[in-house]
Amino acid sequence: MTVLAAVGFGYCARHLVATRPDAFKRVIATARSPAGVAALPAEVEGFQFDGERLSVPLATALAEAEVLIVSAPPDAAGDPVLRHAGAALATGRLRQVIYLTTLGVYGDHQGGWVDEASPARAGTERLDRRLAAEAAWFAFGRRHGVAVAALRLAGIYGPGRNVLVQLQAGEARIIDRPGQVFNRIHVEDISRAIGAVVARRFDGVLNVADDLPTAPGEPVSYGAGLLGLAPPPAIPFAEAARTMTPMALSFWGASKRVSNHRLKAALGVQLAYPTYREGLDALAAAGEGR
Repeated sequence: MTVLAAVGFGYCARHLVATRPDAFKRVIATARSPAGVAALPAEVEGFQFDGERLSVPLATALAEAEVLIVSAPPDAAGDPVLRHAGAALATGRLRQVIYLTTLGVYGDHQGGWVDEASPARAGTERLDRRLAAEAAWFAFGRRHGVAVAALRLAGIYGPGRNVLVQLQAGEARIIDRPGQVFNRIHVEDISRAIGAVVARRFDGVLNVADDLPTAPGEPVSYGAGLLGLAPPPAIPFAEAARTMTPMALSFWGASKRVSNHRLKAALGVQLAYPTYREGLDALAAAGEGR
C-alpha cells in the first residue's frame, strides 16, 4: 500500500480515494483555507496550503509521500508546490508525481487530431504557465530520479458534475459554433489512468480523453433525451461569448480531436466509459438529474 499526497484535494483526488479505499495506507490532502481543511473527508489527513507558505507539519508529511498528485494551478511565479515543497519532496520517499493539467495546452488545431507528440500552442498566459509547470516538474524528476507524469485531461464529468445535473438546474446550454469539437473524460477513467501510471511508474506526457470527440451540444441533447426533456435552444457562439470569462473564451477558441492511443496501448487502460453516451447512461441509471 502507498502513501498518497494530493496537493489540491479536488474532484479527481476525491473520487480516487473514495472509490479505492484499500489502495492507500495513508492519504495526505490539502485545502487552501481552514474551512476547506475542515470539509475534507475524515479518512484523509488534512493540512492547509494556500500557495504562499508551507507549514512544518505539512513539510514533514510530504516527506513521507510516495505518490504525489498536484492539481494546484501555477501562478505568475511558477508552480507553488515546487516552490515551497520541492526540498521536502526531494529528500523524502517520493517515487511518482502526477501533475494534473489540461488538453488546452495544445491550443487550436482547427478540429485536427493531436497526440502527445503534437506541438503545444497554448497561446494564453494561463496555459503558458501550465506548460512551464509541466517542464519544471519534469526537470525536478530528472534531478531526483522521480517519475513524473503530466496528465493532460479532457473536459471532466462524473457524479454531481455533468449535463444531467445542469439540465435539471436549468443551466445547460447548447452553444452553436460550427466545426467546434472536443473530448471529455469521466472521472472514473481519470482514476484508472492514475492507477496505471503508478503501477508502471510512467514518466512523460499522457492524454487522458475518451474515444469520441464531438460537437459541444451533442452530450446536452443526449442527456435531455435520457431525462425526457427537450434540449435547450442553441445559442450562437457570438452571443454566448459576450458573457464568457477569459478562461472560457480561450477554451472555445480551440478545436481539436485528441488521441488516447498511448493511454490505452502503452498503459493498458480500458476505459469504463469510452464515450459520453456510456457515461451519461450510467449516471442517469444512478439517478443523476432526477
